[in-house]
Amino acid sequence: MLKKKLLLSFLLVLLVACSSSKGNKNRTKYFDENNIEISKSKFNQIRATNLLLDIPGDSINHKKLTLREKIGRISDRPLLQSILEEQTKQKLDSLKPIVIIYYPGKDRCNSTGSVEVISRKFWYDMLEDGINQIAQIKPIYIYKDAEGLSKYEGILNWHKDPGGTIERLFFQYHYPCSSFVVISKNGDYISYFGEFSKDYVWNATHKMNQ
Repeated sequence: MLKKKLLLSFLLVLLVACSSSKGNKNRTKYFDENNIEISKSKFNQIRATNLLLDIPGDSINHKKLTLREKIGRISDRPLLQSILEEQTKQKLDSLKPIVIIYYPGKDRCNSTGSVEVISRKFWYDMLEDGINQIAQIKPIYIYKDAEGLSKYEGILNWHKDPGGTIERLFFQYHYPCSSFVVISKNGDYISYFGEFSKDYVWNATHKMNQ
């Protein structure tokens, strides 16, 4: 009888331990932009400022914050230009910056809202006018997944990301809505992740045009 009680107690302890271990393993962990684990409340507090975005972490149950702007340099701007020219069938000026508006595919951010076609066209007309005034160029519209692009029909001419080049170079994760990158003639670039204003694109274009 005593042996049975001891065995049952042992099995109960083992079951609780396994359950606890499994719970901890599946618990969502939160990390800041430096990959340091933080609390969920701290994570949400920082995310609420909209200065950083949240992206998937290294594991399925990890969430990580990332800065919205990145400054870097690509090693071969002429090659990128050649790839874009082939894909878009247009000649680009090697002495001018390249402005790319990037659509990652349909998500909750870019598929909600009820902006009228005329308002959307006006917004992009203003965006392009500002870029033209700064650098005498037009942006290139690149998409990863075409789902959801029908709302731009008759407004913008989108091109498929050639071989995933733009995603690989500049957009490691699926950032919500859309993002942009501006590459200088020397290969320096400024990228911005997630929903953006026209001013952000204009400022980046101005910097990369110097």
